[in-house]
Amino acid sequence: MSAEAADREAVTGSRPCTPPQTSWFEFLLDPSLLEQHLQGPHPDPSPVQLIIQFLEQASKPSVNEQNQVQPPVDNRRNRTLKLMALKVAAHLRWDLNILEKGLTIPVLNMLLNELLCVSRVPPGVKHVDLDLSTLPPTTAMAVLIYNRWAIRTIVLSSFPEKQTKPGPHQLNMMNLVQQEKELTENILSVLREQATDSIMVLERALNIKKDFYVHTLRTLDMLAADPSTANGETESSTAGLHISADHLHCQVHYDLGGIYFQQGCSETLVYEKAREHFRMARELFTKMDFSATLCCLDEQRLAGYWSACRTLTGTSDPNESQHTPYGQISGFMRNQNYGALIEAFIRDNVALSLPNSFRHSIQLELLHKLQQGDRALEEVCHKLCVCNAVRDALEGGVPCVSFHQLLLKPSKNTISFLLEVCTRSLDKEHLSETSKRKMALFIKTVCDRLEDVSLAFMVSSHKLFNELLQDEEKKILIEQMRKSSATVNLSAKPLPSFYDIPVSASVNISQLEQQLILSLDARHIRQILIELHGMAERPFWRVNSKWEVPVDYVNVILAIKDNLTRDLVYILMAKGLHCISIKDFLHARQLFTACLELVTEFSPKLRQVMLNELLLMEVRAHEASAVEGNMERPPSDLVSRVRGYLEMRIHDLPLRQIVGEECVVFMLNWRENEYLTLQVPQSLVNNNPYIKLGQLIASTCKELPGPKESRRTAKELWEAVVQICSVSSQHKRTSEGRVSLLKQRESSLGILPRSKFMTFMKKLREPLVLTTLISLFVRLHSIVRDDIVNEVTAEHISIWPSSLANLQSVDVEAVVVTLKELVNYALSLNPNNQSWLCTQADIYFVTNQYSAAMHYYLQAGTVCSDYFTKPVPPDVYTDQVLKRMIKCCSLLNCHTQVAVLCQFLRDVDYMTAFKALQEQNSHDSMDSFYDYIWDVTILEYLTYIHQKRGEGDKRQVAIKAIGQTELNSSNPEEVLQLAAQKRKKKFLQTMAKLYF
Repeated sequence: MSAEAADREAVTGSRPCTPPQTSWFEFLLDPSLLEQHLQGPHPDPSPVQLIIQFLEQASKPSVNEQNQVQPPVDNRRNRTLKLMALKVAAHLRWDLNILEKGLTIPVLNMLLNELLCVSRVPPGVKHVDLDLSTLPPTTAMAVLIYNRWAIRTIVLSSFPEKQTKPGPHQLNMMNLVQQEKELTENILSVLREQATDSIMVLERALNIKKDFYVHTLRTLDMLAADPSTANGETESSTAGLHISADHLHCQVHYDLGGIYFQQGCSETLVYEKAREHFRMARELFTKMDFSATLCCLDEQRLAGYWSACRTLTGTSDPNESQHTPYGQISGFMRNQNYGALIEAFIRDNVALSLPNSFRHSIQLELLHKLQQGDRALEEVCHKLCVCNAVRDALEGGVPCVSFHQLLLKPSKNTISFLLEVCTRSLDKEHLSETSKRKMALFIKTVCDRLEDVSLAFMVSSHKLFNELLQDEEKKILIEQMRKSSATVNLSAKPLPSFYDIPVSASVNISQLEQQLILSLDARHIRQILIELHGMAERPFWRVNSKWEVPVDYVNVILAIKDNLTRDLVYILMAKGLHCISIKDFLHARQLFTACLELVTEFSPKLRQVMLNELLLMEVRAHEASAVEGNMERPPSDLVSRVRGYLEMRIHDLPLRQIVGEECVVFMLNWRENEYLTLQVPQSLVNNNPYIKLGQLIASTCKELPGPKESRRTAKELWEAVVQICSVSSQHKRTSEGRVSLLKQRESSLGILPRSKFMTFMKKLREPLVLTTLISLFVRLHSIVRDDIVNEVTAEHISIWPSSLANLQSVDVEAVVVTLKELVNYALSLNPNNQSWLCTQADIYFVTNQYSAAMHYYLQAGTVCSDYFTKPVPPDVYTDQVLKRMIKCCSLLNCHTQVAVLCQFLRDVDYMTAFKALQEQNSHDSMDSFYDYIWDVTILEYLTYIHQKRGEGDKRQVAIKAIGQTELNSSNPEEVLQLAAQKRKKKFLQTMAKLYF
């Protein structure tokens, strides 16, 4: 063991479960260590990390006596390091999937060039000039691996990638990143120049029918032992890993298909070649076992390529298309069988086999044909829109803009079809409560959106309305419809009464126990228990293992001396708690009231326990009705009882913390801030963390907005939350006197653990309270991330401190996760809150999720402009928001959208717009967006660009756009403003359809 390894072993001796990482130079000292290391279950460093370390050390430049940098020395050490890198790759069986994933292009290029060198590929000779059939097997295989990697790299480099950013403390990282980027671009440039040669090499390889061999650890050791040995028909050539011709041909067909598919973007006929290669790859793949070969295929990607090629070339396989959902949809579109297409979408609402993005792309494709003049598709588009809206609702999403537009003026047939789709989209055999609730919310939303009262009554008279919506919901909706139309008189059906199971003298104990489990009537339960105790004397509260009573109360209840009374109290409470959990508050109230009457006779302590549980039930019942839309103030009696609980001082009484927590939540949700800030006794505040937290939140909300001197409570709330999100570090002093960090734990100094704090916040629903907490976490998030350019925004951000005294103690991950969960929860309560939507968009923006960020920026615009039928207020689409939208579109390669958005800024950003229009690789619809440009300078630049490139058709589109009379600069300012507003509206509506 080396000295460094020994030292490391001594330092980490207290953690024997984590073996020390082996350093790269240890493999130089002990050649046998490499194979032993690679055979381990979880080698550390991993194989790809070893390759990087070996090649990095072998390629380090040297410095001569004059301090001049010289190329790496070709000595035994460096040759051994390169050989070890090849041996690691051989251990990975030359799997390009693994190598490409773990190594950068420059490192993999170095590795494969070294493979060519040791395989005796003639230097200075183009690979296309080599006759692979006459070369030794390992030599030919090295050439094929290199050229396969070359075309795969060209394909992979054409995919859009997220830009990596260096960390704030890596001062020299920008230079290193730039150097690696330049080196990668140089290698890619060479590979692209040689692409035709690489393709030809691989095409010729398909004509070779003999088997191949590739180097293994053993053959590389043989070469190292006798480097002068020619790589001819010797043992070192044929003793490697055997690769059958079919295995190799399958992989080569797949790789050639990929490069031809990529080239098809500029020459559509090439898709035919790609399809043929993918066909051959599929045929070979289905008849071979790939478990013992280096030729690994991504079966799902191959299937996707194959499906895309058949669609692009217009060919079909009737036998196959009948068995795949994608094939069926493609066939329906090709044959214009739109009735079958709609049926497939309805069935998929149950099967959920097609991705939502694919379904919406089909809808957009037909909508595009409709806009081009095919009016026969109007009804088809409406029906697909309905199918997709129901699917979105079942997955908890927000229906798209087109569905909301459809509900503005729907026909009777549309509503009838909507109800049919809703009915058929529920899986009758596996219908979950979650699906029922989501469908109920969707139907409720439809009723709210329908302005035609007759159509709303059509929905309310449907069986789904009565089956899925709760009684209170139905009453509220029908009352709203009654107010809209006095001629219609409907009433909600009453809920069915509970079915009591009769008790007869002939039943046995097991039958009575079964009735005891099913009954929810307190008198019936008491009668059953009397009969059971008359038959057998045992604890019947254990009959059902799912009957659970809070741990705080178990000892008090089980201490009741009379067995019948003990069983009755336990079962009544357990059944009541179960009813609360399923929101059956009617039966819960009956059970708890009966239990209260019972315990009042003999136990003041249990009487107060039941009063507390009844209070909790009433609070939850009122909160549940508020969540469902009933925003009536709670009765004064309930508010007084909540205050009484918060001030209770009874000693030796078991108290559940959940009761105090939900009482505080109740007071915050109903804006009882005066009580929490002024009337709660200080002793309660000191002893109950929820009351303390509630008081801080109430005080902060009460003072919004206020002067700087009134922010004392905001600072106290800030300090409390920071403490909750902090961690405490534990250290241990080693035998040498050094202090090492062992682990970090959640700080015990916070008034609440972080998990309980998160649970507490997810019970709040008062908008100002949630906005205040979101604002706090946004400020904390900005401080711990320390990224001024990419900060998340929120309301009331200025009331919080701008720095932290002990930044290192804050758990950054906890802050990030809490902010995301809090914003998601807030939006689940009100998905139309513009401030929360902007915050959510910023969160996605700073985490480089640009498509999702655009979705929420656009949604924030829709909710405050009635789906862009009115101008978006300037305090919503500020210059900062617009610049972020511009950056999102730019990084998504939607450069035409960038140019259009540059006009929205207070001062048009011509430089960014012109730079975007210079980009030729744009992933948006380009000239179809020209009609949304109203700035004549940008349109003139477009005509110049297209003239310069020789793009006559696009130039004509730009000229047509600039020639519209309403854009004439001589027009009055009102006309120009009207033209700009009209284009803004249409552009934003189009963007909403793209990103929703």
